[in-house]
Amino acid sequence: MRKEYDIKNLNPRQNPYSNRVKQQVTINLNKNTVEYFKAESKRTGMPYQTLINLYLDDCVTNKRQINLTWK
Repeated sequence: MRKEYDIKNLNPRQNPYSNRVKQQVTINLNKNTVEYFKAESKRTGMPYQTLINLYLDDCVTNKRQINLTWK
């Protein structure tokens, strides 16, 4: 066993998952929105926060535009 290791030379490859690192945020959501995703969570067996993240990621991937109309 060596006394010191050169960490940079041990694994010079870039982590392929580094661009998928999640960032923790605080967000206020309507109660109905949270209840909807919690119900979907029970139906699918996936955590509701994961479902919200997947939905938002789909919006980003498909470049969905927000269409706001005031009534």
